[in-house]
Amino acid sequence: MAVRQIRRGNIWANALIVAIMTLTFLNLIVVSGILVGLIEGAVQAINRHYLGDIFISTLKEKYYIEKTPGLVSYIRSLPGVEDYTVRYIEGGIIEKDYKTSRKSTEKSDEISTLMSGIDPEREAQVSGLRDKVIKGSYLEENDFDQVIIGALLLKDYLPIDSPNFPVFENVSIGSKLRITINGNVREVTVKGITYTKVDEVDRRVFFPEKQFRGIIGRYDYNADEIVLRLSPETDAVSVRDTILAAGFGEFAKIQTREDAEPKFIKDMKETFNLLGTIIGSIGLIVASITIFIIIFINAIMRRKFIGILKGVGIHSRAIEFAYVLQSLFYAFLGSLFGVLIVFGFLEPYFQENPINFPFSDGILVATPEGAAWRVAVLFIFTFVAGYIPAKIVVRQNTLDAILGR
Repeated sequence: MAVRQIRRGNIWANALIVAIMTLTFLNLIVVSGILVGLIEGAVQAINRHYLGDIFISTLKEKYYIEKTPGLVSYIRSLPGVEDYTVRYIEGGIIEKDYKTSRKSTEKSDEISTLMSGIDPEREAQVSGLRDKVIKGSYLEENDFDQVIIGALLLKDYLPIDSPNFPVFENVSIGSKLRITINGNVREVTVKGITYTKVDEVDRRVFFPEKQFRGIIGRYDYNADEIVLRLSPETDAVSVRDTILAAGFGEFAKIQTREDAEPKFIKDMKETFNLLGTIIGSIGLIVASITIFIIIFINAIMRRKFIGILKGVGIHSRAIEFAYVLQSLFYAFLGSLFGVLIVFGFLEPYFQENPINFPFSDGILVATPEGAAWRVAVLFIFTFVAGYIPAKIVVRQNTLDAILGR
């Protein structure tokens, strides 16, 4: 009976119902997937351009990572470590227009921020910093008195005026800046501007390591951050535990990228996932109501036919089941098309072409497990939406149904 009703139904009406179910499924997957993907894009950027797979940093009570050369030598010997980068960090002041005379009552145009000394080639391999230079060019090992400046220090890329996020106007490639670190003053030239959408990177000024260690007097090679990039099959937790077991936990804070992720990122991911579920649930309810109305109208228009079926001995349960099967058929086709669209087109498309949000490159987060759960929910709602109207119509008196009363 279910097959005959579908085959004899209007093809455009059937197509419209399937389209509604497909869009409902996409609403369940895509809305929450993009909301979570917005945060996931930020997480991926932090991991790619800042934290790596293992993040080693300075202990709270220390000024730097003691015995860095020994730690680096040990890291090199570990299986699964593909590459690493060592960063030297010191707070300092950047000043522009320092040659302009000012009144005694006028403040100089300066920003306090973090300066970082890097090995340009290693940093490029581990964090991809070279690929994120959006203007100018990347650092070379012997680029003395040349720097890369983070985009969030410039008004062109952070158009706000806040005491918490001071920015420079009219600073670009070739601009001269005065850097003061621990009382040491250098005039530097902006060689490049980097924009990773990671605050910890985009509010820094980068020097070649050789010059920077001389400026801060770090001749012992003790660094402030060490980032490891592991091979895909290597377990980060086991590498972290191996380094800790070797006793280096006394000199540095050693974390996997999951350990080092800011808590607010994890909270935002859960929040956006919840928002996506709520929005998708509204679409699910709308689709259920639509199915209810369609099945109810279909059953009302076939009251005489249903009455005849009951009159010749067809059990009410069989008639109700036929309408439920009809509803589940629509849900099945809608889910099938939805899965093909999500995993065959949308997910790979957004991986290659992320959405350019101001603070992240948003992607679509969709997993087979999540899709299966949503298909199950859609089927349950569709079952109820098909069963209730069929039950209402079938319960009518058989003779009244046949006579149309």
